Amino acid sequence: MKNIAFIGIGVMGSSMVRNLLKNGYNVSVYNRTKAKAEALKGDGAIVCDSIKECIQNKDAIITMIGYPKDIEEVYFSDYGIIANAPAKAYLIDMTTSSPKLAEQIYAKAKEKGLKALDAPVSGGDIGAKNATLAIMVGGDEDAFNACHPLFEAMGKNIVYEGKAGAGQHVKMANQIVVAANTTGVCEAISYCIAMGIDPKIMLKTIETGAAASWQVSNNGPKMCNDDFAPGFFIKHFVKDMKIALEECKNKNISLPVLEKVCSMYVEMENNNQGDLGTQAIIKKYTK
Repeated sequence: MKNIAFIGIGVMGSSMVRNLLKNGYNVSVYNRTKAKAEALKGDGAIVCDSIKECIQNKDAIITMIGYPKDIEEVYFSDYGIIANAPAKAYLIDMTTSSPKLAEQIYAKAKEKGLKALDAPVSGGDIGAKNATLAIMVGGDEDAFNACHPLFEAMGKNIVYEGKAGAGQHVKMANQIVVAANTTGVCEAISYCIAMGIDPKIMLKTIETGAAASWQVSNNGPKMCNDDFAPGFFIKHFVKDMKIALEECKNKNISLPVLEKVCSMYVEMENNNQGDLGTQAIIKKYTK
């Protein structure tokens, strides 16, 4: 497996493509905003003008897009992946999306003799750059095994979660924890400021104890420095939390912390802050 198509060149996608190229893969790229794809030319990527062109003669097709509606278009349209993918290609959606949509892609792909995996990731822009992403994979286990070397070029913690949709369910669990952790860091910073304690020193102190987390070590310092550049967009996190809450509704379960955190981020998105990084939630505590 050497010839790869990569569709969706965003904050994380560009770094993931570079890591594939560094590991000897031939990568063709497509993005609706062509300039983002063009930026990868110097790294050795082949820039394509259409999805159909990008996926021809490829062993695997990776997508890293934005929203479920975009995924539906890219996979199910007449000019999309399933209608035009070469026989026996592996289809790997690494977007965080709906588990039900992952199941639909799997079923439609199977009808065409294609193998689909849902493989959302966690680790943000830092994990994408350093090829240390956590990758959660749902689908057939033989397809997972065949694509494992591909995943190794982009991540470190690569786990087969189960049938189609399982990867997305685990990613929802990840986002539930992130929601609680991120606001927990905000509250710890707010507490220290009120008590006259330097929050930067506090974060360095607790990052190796029982409160240790990615949010403490990475987004905590950004919060203290008013650095709100997106490693992961608020608007995309809102999308993820809404998917998780919809799954909760379908199973008649209640997650009150997630509901509260989601409402806070939705308010920020409605106030034109959706393009900020998720660490900007600290703004809700420092008015």
